[in-house]
Amino acid sequence: MRKSLIVLMILLAGCGRLPTPRGIDPSCPATRCDWSSLDHLIDSATGHGAVPGAVIGISRGGSRYIHGSGVLGLGQPGKPDARSIYDLASLTKVIALTTGVMLAVDDGLLDLDRPLQHYLPAFTGEHKERVTLRQLLTHTSGLPPHRRLWEETRSRPEALAEVARTPLDTTPGSRMAYSDLGAILLTQALERVTGTRIDSLLTTRVFRPLGMMDTGWLPPHRWRDRIAPSERDSWRARMVRGEVHDENAAWLDGVSGHAGLFGSAADLLTFGEWLLSGLNENGTTAPSRFPFPPPRSLRAFIERQNIVVGSSRALGWDTPSPGSSAGDRLAASSFGHTGFTGTSIWIDPSRQLVIVVLTNRVHPTRENTAHAPLRRAVADRIVDLLEPRQPE
Repeated sequence: MRKSLIVLMILLAGCGRLPTPRGIDPSCPATRCDWSSLDHLIDSATGHGAVPGAVIGISRGGSRYIHGSGVLGLGQPGKPDARSIYDLASLTKVIALTTGVMLAVDDGLLDLDRPLQHYLPAFTGEHKERVTLRQLLTHTSGLPPHRRLWEETRSRPEALAEVARTPLDTTPGSRMAYSDLGAILLTQALERVTGTRIDSLLTTRVFRPLGMMDTGWLPPHRWRDRIAPSERDSWRARMVRGEVHDENAAWLDGVSGHAGLFGSAADLLTFGEWLLSGLNENGTTAPSRFPFPPPRSLRAFIERQNIVVGSSRALGWDTPSPGSSAGDRLAASSFGHTGFTGTSIWIDPSRQLVIVVLTNRVHPTRENTAHAPLRRAVADRIVDLLEPRQPE
């Protein structure tokens, strides 16, 4: 696997040196740009086994370009496309959970600086009275990253109770440690104050009104032929397809705020465009094709919080940092996130740009890490093509 990663890095570096096609207008809409070198980059990655398949989605000012490469799964003919459905993994944290929290903040149901105990009294233990929702969203709560709940507990209620009892690793606010447990707790708080399970809440208030008909938890059987398979899982003793890859999310009946959401590139571009509709850089309100605006609190959620020195975390969202999947050319005001299955979304308000990368790099095994350079290379190449560098 190390050899294939080195080969891929060399290939992507070579793709990065491909000449920019002539005649590209720096302000060109996505539908009229020459994306051939980007297509070549992605096709090289799938061809050399970095991922079985990939779908890259670009929206610039609402103009879109989507390219599918490779195959949906090993042994399955046909390229994935705009409506192919992928396990979004931790993109669930921002597309669903963070959005739900924003809605609850706007509705006056949640206060980011109140202790979690106010909303979830079962969250008890040393220093836990100091843990706030803001710390959960920035991964600075002091909670450990992970527990193998599917092995340690016997049921969903027991698993949720065990998460609430989990001792803190560090003092709240003292370090950043990415934690699925924090997202599981935040999901419980959101569901308590809204009286609605997270899947019903987001489907009713966001996904269906926006026309995101390929997005949701617990995919119906009729979607199966469009769903990319993930891993041959030893715990479930089968190839996982159409059910969440994350074991903890599966143990929580497939519905959680830390993982479990499925979706397509077309739907994620719609979601990104919806958020951008509320982030006009000049502060004006333009006519929108969306039936309702994004949450009023959005701008506060995408700003880097600086609770811990050196952390790139905003509220739920991440921001560009050296070596991240954002690459080197997205604006500092950009925000995004990645998913364990090989997914990512980055949104650059200064360019009215949305970049979506969907892959199933865990197919047939999570040991494949050769995808790592791909997301950075895609982000950089897209900006290079939209805004060619001037010769020095």
